[in-house]
Amino acid sequence: MADMTSSPRPLLNRRLAEFGTTVFAEMSALALRTGSINLGQGFPDTDGPEEVREAAVRALRDGRGNQYPPGPGVPELRTAVAAHQRRRYNLSFDPDTEVLVTAGATEAIAAALLALVEPGDEVVALEPYYDSYAACVALAGGRRVPVTLRPRDGRFRLDLDELRDAVTDRTRLLLINTPHNPTGTVLTREELAAIAELAVERDLLVITDEVYEHLVYDDAEHVPLATFPGMRERTVTISSAGKTFSFTGWKVGWITAAPELVTAVRSAKQYLTYVSAGPFQYAVAEALALPDSYFDGFRSDLQRKRDLLGDGLRAAGFEVYQPQGTYFITTDITPLGEKDAYAFCRALPERCGVVAIPNSVFYDAPDVGRNQVRFAFCKKDGTLSEAVDRLRRLAS
Repeated sequence: MADMTSSPRPLLNRRLAEFGTTVFAEMSALALRTGSINLGQGFPDTDGPEEVREAAVRALRDGRGNQYPPGPGVPELRTAVAAHQRRRYNLSFDPDTEVLVTAGATEAIAAALLALVEPGDEVVALEPYYDSYAACVALAGGRRVPVTLRPRDGRFRLDLDELRDAVTDRTRLLLINTPHNPTGTVLTREELAAIAELAVERDLLVITDEVYEHLVYDDAEHVPLATFPGMRERTVTISSAGKTFSFTGWKVGWITAAPELVTAVRSAKQYLTYVSAGPFQYAVAEALALPDSYFDGFRSDLQRKRDLLGDGLRAAGFEVYQPQGTYFITTDITPLGEKDAYAFCRALPERCGVVAIPNSVFYDAPDVGRNQVRFAFCKKDGTLSEAVDRLRRLAS
């Protein structure tokens, strides 16, 4: 066999060369190596509802999903997703033609971008953005065009004029994330209405990542973009079970969209995983039918955890941007006399025994987020309290 290491052509596809190992893998390995509390990656340290876990066990024992499930997803889950959209948002979808089950929201994003974007197409995305967005746009051969959310009056905000100016004749679609990871911003009805008007006016497709749809706090509300005039037929809405039910390892996600869009995304998805998570699909179908009291209680508990960590971060000297949604708090490290988020996060385990994520990795131009660090609050109260105690060392 030829020595490939001497070849002038790189082994890795050039479209992926800029990405390397994700920051989540790097920081999680650092947490393990130092025995630190991991407030970097967004996964809970407790399981979700016992009845949902038991539903998965029951499906395994009954032989449901142990072999390949149907390509679009098991009928029970597709029906449950459609019922959820109707009950929550008054959106009607045909479970047979307008719902597609995926291996988490990450595959849904990848499949949608691979299906809908061709080389040279521009994709306008809200920045900072979840790292898979950039990689998937690159794999599709598209060009990402960031519209940066900027901190103002204690939270990150969208400049609608900047969004409009970012759209050109080469723009194929808008990639919208609300509630927004990593900033915790929840776009308002007025902002979403303006985005919808722009999409209709310029005849753009839209992918909306709504995995934190049930995790909105205070007076914020989640409104799906597909509910606005002219948007149902041009919007691919993505969500998943992991964040809502605290079973992130199950990797069960879905899209809802018009039949033509579902068909296009399924054409790409079938060559990625084909199918996945058979028994878990049945369990998630039952989870989506849980009473409103579950969703209300879960949201209330996470809002309390947000406040616990946020108060501790302020006491330690961080400037805290109050999130309206998600699992995450973004902070400014400048008041601590720090300027480099990456260097700060690499040193934090030794200084305090806590791991966080530098927001700079979520920007095309890292200097924009150079002073921002993200912490996850989807942890046990004891874990958060211990982390707060450790972070107090920074104040001294």
